[in-house]
Order: sequence, then C-alpha cells, then structure tokens
Amino acid sequence: MASSSILIPPILSRRNLLLSTTIATVSPPPPPKPPSPDITITDRVFLDFSLCPTYFRSDPSATLSSTTPCSDSTPLGRVVLGLYGRHVPITVSTFKRMCTSSSTSYKNTPVHKIFPGQYFLAGRQGGGRRDTAEVGYSLRDLPRNTDVVNSKAFLLSHARAGVVSLCLSENDDDDDTRLDPDYRNVEFLITTGPAPCPQLDGGNIVFGTVLEGLDVVTSISSIPTYKPSENIKQFNDFAEFLGDERAQNARSLWNRPLKTVYISGCGELKVTNPSLSPTLP
Repeated sequence: MASSSILIPPILSRRNLLLSTTIATVSPPPPPKPPSPDITITDRVFLDFSLCPTYFRSDPSATLSSTTPCSDSTPLGRVVLGLYGRHVPITVSTFKRMCTSSSTSYKNTPVHKIFPGQYFLAGRQGGGRRDTAEVGYSLRDLPRNTDVVNSKAFLLSHARAGVVSLCLSENDDDDDTRLDPDYRNVEFLITTGPAPCPQLDGGNIVFGTVLEGLDVVTSISSIPTYKPSENIKQFNDFAEFLGDERAQNARSLWNRPLKTVYISGCGELKVTNPSLSPTLP
C-alpha cells in the first residue's frame, strides 16, 4: 500500500515574519529633484526698435550702415529686458557686451524673421553662423560660450510672451558645431505670444524676460511677412527630398518681414538691487 506524502509548511518565527514584512514594505527613496534654475535678474538692458518702410534688404542679415541710412525711420518703442546672470552667466555677459560695445553691437541689425503668434528672430551677425569675418565684426573676441554645451542651460521653457532666448535651434547648430573653438552665436529670439512655444524648448537657451515694452514686441509680431504659397511649399519639400541645396536657401526667405524692422539703439540699465526677482509681463 503506497504511503501518501504530507507537506508540512515551514514554521515562521515572529522575527522572520517581521523581517519579511519590513523588506516588502520599504521602498528606496525617490531620487532628489535637481535644483530649480536661478532666474534672479542680475542685469537690465534696453533695445530700441524702429521701422524703415522704404529700406529693402537683399541680405536678410545685413546691417543698416552709414552708407545706406534710413532717412524716414519710425520709432516703434523701447523694450527693457531683465537678464538671468546667475543661470547662464556667459550668455548674459556676451549679450550685455553686444548691447554696449561700440565695435561689436546689435545696433542697426534687423529683425530678420517673424513667426506671427510665436516669436521673432534678431541679432544675427553676417549671413551665416560661421562667416563672421566677412562682415567685419570681431565676434571672435567674444569669450567662448560654454553654456551652449551645458544641459542645465536648457531647462527653462518658452511658456509665455516675453521670453528672451539665445537662438540655436533655428540655425541647426549641432554639437560638433558648438564644440568648435571659433563658434560664436549671438542671435536671439523673443516670444510674442499669445500661445507658448514648446517647440523651442530644449534647443534654445532662455536667459531673460521682457520687463517693459511687451506692447512693442506685439507690434513687431504684427508686421506682414513673406509667406510662400502651398504650391511653392510642396515644390520646396520635393526639392529637399531630392537633396537640392537650393531648397534650404529658398526657405531662408520665408517669414521674412516685408518692412525693415531694426534695432536702432541699445545699452545697459543699471540695476539698483542686484537680487531683484523677475517681474513677469
């Protein structure tokens, strides 16, 4: 007669029971949150914008020089910017220098693209990102901006109107370009609202905010721009698919203002309280 086997459950002591319960209930602590960017306003600068309705640029990034002055310019107003010098110190230092220097300056440089309801681009020096020698500017005298390769510099978002940002994504500046010792980029953008611009997040460095003159920013965003027809867009997409470099050159004219808007003056405003917290527009 076959004997049946009986399984006897293991005897759990009080100590083993408490130990197993503790192991099951205790989970590892969550990783600490990274510190929030310090957006204390350390510096203030101003940009005066003007409109030159009769001046047409063959080069969208050229400056209005003394040889081709705008005799009938109309002031649009002043925009005062607060800069986050503790968050991205090199970016802010370079921007201040471009606003105050007599040899390398934003003065007389145009707003070369406007995206209605989103942002506008300004401050480009020369026809491309690496041809600064051709336009006579001493951008290579500027310090190398290591903020462009620091991931912490890209944490702030373009969530509202009046955000000031170092423009990198619109130039398709890849990591190899940014690591070049001669790389200098002083082009910037200002969001115009009313909607946020999440497509700019992570690719551009927010370094300031508009403190005064948001109405001027809004008026710039309403200036008519060149908009290609749908047929031209489709033809351009097809040309790009075929690898035709002319497609990219043609797109550089899209969203270009039909009237010349330019920075007619710029400079620094002394901050009486360097620990001033940002004032949102």
